[in-house]
Amino acid sequence: MSDTAILTLRTMLANLDDAKKYQSLRDVMSTLPAPDLAAVFEDLPPEKLPVLFRLCPKDLAAEIFAELTPETQQDLIDGLTDKELKAVVDDLFVDDATDLVEEMPASVVKRILAQADPATRRMINELLKYPEDSAGGVMTTELMELRPDWTVSQAMAAIRKNGFDKETINNCYVTDRDRTLIGAVSLRALVLSKDPDNELIRDMMDDNVVSVSTTTDQEDVSQMFEKYGYLAIPVVDNEKRLVGIVTIDDAISIMQDEASEDIAKMNAMGPSDKPYFKQSMWELYKNRAPWLLFLMISSTFSSMVIRGYEDALAAVTVLTAYIPMLTDAGGNAGSQSTSTIIRSMAVGDIAPHDLPRIIWRECRVALMCGVTLAVCNFFKMLLLDRIAAPVALVVCVTLIFTVLLSQLIGVLLPVIAEKFKIDPAVMASPLITTIVDTTTLLIYFNVAKMVLHI
Repeated sequence: MSDTAILTLRTMLANLDDAKKYQSLRDVMSTLPAPDLAAVFEDLPPEKLPVLFRLCPKDLAAEIFAELTPETQQDLIDGLTDKELKAVVDDLFVDDATDLVEEMPASVVKRILAQADPATRRMINELLKYPEDSAGGVMTTELMELRPDWTVSQAMAAIRKNGFDKETINNCYVTDRDRTLIGAVSLRALVLSKDPDNELIRDMMDDNVVSVSTTTDQEDVSQMFEKYGYLAIPVVDNEKRLVGIVTIDDAISIMQDEASEDIAKMNAMGPSDKPYFKQSMWELYKNRAPWLLFLMISSTFSSMVIRGYEDALAAVTVLTAYIPMLTDAGGNAGSQSTSTIIRSMAVGDIAPHDLPRIIWRECRVALMCGVTLAVCNFFKMLLLDRIAAPVALVVCVTLIFTVLLSQLIGVLLPVIAEKFKIDPAVMASPLITTIVDTTTLLIYFNVAKMVLHI
């Protein structure tokens, strides 16, 4: 149903200037959720954005605005009057308004803050004090607070009165007069109370509340959602006073951003939070060229090793044919270990202090993998390639040591990076492959010299 409505909307927009069927357009838009409408907005030219936005119902307009990319938001703001902009800002949740202020240029920010009411401006300024990648930087202050001496009836009355403007009321947080967090109670428990006029909040609240500090890293916060299965997590300051909540939608956005960043780093690129087609050619170049240059320069070490063993290669030229196979096997083995370790650290399965156990485990796995590859390759070289047994032995012994060393490097680098507070993703595939190529060649030529006496 949604896809059909989107297609209908796109068709109507294509002929908007001719048809002028604004009411029909509004009717179609009312059937679509905000994320789908935002996707349609992204494809519109800047001059049509305000026209379509004005047709949106008031309660839907702010939701659509929050889903737009910063570039489209700016184009839309440029086409709105101050009165229209004020209506949008007033309807935004404070965390979305803060994100908007962080993304916009100074001239646009000045205009946004000028239209925001004093309370909203104050909350935005408070949130901007926290680091962008912390719990304080992603939280919202629009939450539902209850008092422990309230009855269930009083709590429900407060929710009906104030809950409309809160980001979520599924979980309400119990605080004392100093706003110290002392418990939490679900809306479900309140609704199902058998004696709402007499049952007190303190008697039904859960006083074992999981919370995070304002300075907690946003990635750690997102992992807590996965661990506990919460829809929201309260945020407290140094004095355990409740200052906000992080909701599940923010946690999902954090996970997506962190995953995109790690994928970029693991593939030797600078991370970007912009969609592909929103990035300029210059931005794509800047994100890729420095890493490519670094890896190219690093690869010269492999060339130096080969030049240092030119005599061995001249004596047994067939050795040259198996260099790509050995370096690829080493790079693949190292990448497997690195990916496993980085993922395990990301989800909290392992920590730097587990390094001895990890090494012992990976060494055994590496030996099993290396021996399997070596045995298969030995018979392949003898039977299919018609290579002399001593040469095949050199290649296969090298293969065992290469896999072992590659997996050890793939384990050590991410764990060491984590220990020194460096993003482990930086130590991923391309960098490890470059290191492994050099070490593989050193092992290969030295084994050849010992076995073949060259």
